[in-house]
Amino acid sequence: MAVNTKKVAVYLLAVFVLYVIITDPEKAGDYVTVGFEGISDAAGAIGDFMTWIANGGGN
Repeated sequence: MAVNTKKVAVYLLAVFVLYVIITDPEKAGDYVTVGFEGISDAAGAIGDFMTWIANGGGN
């Protein structure tokens, strides 16, 4: 029977996340903060780009 690679990767990621949370919860919280800051920055950049496009894309 073939093993679904995506399922294995998700399982390994979940195990890693649980390991980090259990062994160092403070550091795990820092990782979550950094992740959300990155998502927020990316969303802001996409918004700026869409505004630039809506304004005609000029200088």
